[in-house]
Amino acid sequence: MKFQKNRLEHSKLGGELDRRSFLKFAAAGAAAASFAPSVWGEDGPVTLAKFPEKTGLILLTDRPPQLETPLKYFRTDLTPNDAMFVRWHLSGIPTSVDLESFRLSIGGHVANPLSLSMADLQKLEQVSVVAVNQCSGNSRSFAEPRVPGGQWQNGAMGNARWTGVRLRDLLAKAAVKNGAVDVTFQGLDRPALPTTPAFVKSLEFEKANDGEVIVAYAMNGQPLPMLNGFPIRLIVPGWFATYWVKSLNQINVLSERFHNFWMDKAYRVPKTPELEESPGDLAKETTPISTMLVRSLFVRPEPGEHVAAGALFDIDGIAFDGGSGIKKVELSLDGGASWIETQLGEDLGKYSFRRWRHPWKPAAGKYTLKVRATSNAGVTQRAEPNWNRSGYARNNVETLDVTVM
Repeated sequence: MKFQKNRLEHSKLGGELDRRSFLKFAAAGAAAASFAPSVWGEDGPVTLAKFPEKTGLILLTDRPPQLETPLKYFRTDLTPNDAMFVRWHLSGIPTSVDLESFRLSIGGHVANPLSLSMADLQKLEQVSVVAVNQCSGNSRSFAEPRVPGGQWQNGAMGNARWTGVRLRDLLAKAAVKNGAVDVTFQGLDRPALPTTPAFVKSLEFEKANDGEVIVAYAMNGQPLPMLNGFPIRLIVPGWFATYWVKSLNQINVLSERFHNFWMDKAYRVPKTPELEESPGDLAKETTPISTMLVRSLFVRPEPGEHVAAGALFDIDGIAFDGGSGIKKVELSLDGGASWIETQLGEDLGKYSFRRWRHPWKPAAGKYTLKVRATSNAGVTQRAEPNWNRSGYARNNVETLDVTVM
């Protein structure tokens, strides 16, 4: 049984998750995921090629697993759970979770340290947010010159309705003391070697306590898939996924600034406009990556897709930014010489994908399509690609060559 394919029962109160149903199906899912990939055995690495929860995704690496979502799954506003991209940093990922013994610990600079079971979390006020989960290196394979790292195309992202509890409520329950500076987050994944730094991320206390960050136990109304962070993960709407710690089990409040490899060395970008530097002149000052930039993408036609001359064809795509929402999306059918405003779809919230479309009845020929989005904050995508040494935060105007026959 794969729990993400089972429908959860809903209560009559606005479709809230029923706790008994959650525990029932989540327990089944944990058992089903017991043969997930890339574990470290007594005799060394054990790599399994099967990803039972994910079918039809693009395999980049299997240890740790990196799986990319094909464009066709972005034809719906919410990305299906079994199609959500996968990105882990350490090879020792959790392969099963016993919900009876699982606990989320909250400690450090608090007056009331907590050890919360899943049942405890389910008793707290439930909230939901539709938000884009996007890897910092999404679209890295298009960087010129090329840079190291996972060579994602445009599928290291997805959009989902995340349900759980406010982090602010958990921090209040733990009674954070005066003088809190940072909050750290760690999950159940572990490094294969003792010299590899544990994957721990931090947020400044003001950000962690802003009321929008949540600890989610459900994705699109179902328990999280094992490969996407079962049983709970951190959701930081509008921020890149490096902060969305999976299989979260430790939260620690600090009275001083946190330092480790993943904050001081990794996931950093230039302190320059649009996070840009040049290969011959690398920025000397960097800062941790955080808010996503405005961007838009073509979903249809896909590269190489046949478009028939004289037939009506809906050009379709998505746009999003880091939290102001999308004001407009413009399309060019002539390589940028002229622009037309597209039709925007339903607004699911400022952190969500915003669908756009344009009906097109083209004559035979070759076309260069371009798309650009403008956020409610008044920021429009840049015309040319930004470049930085890590291939992070690509957000230039996308171009698609189409042959109509």
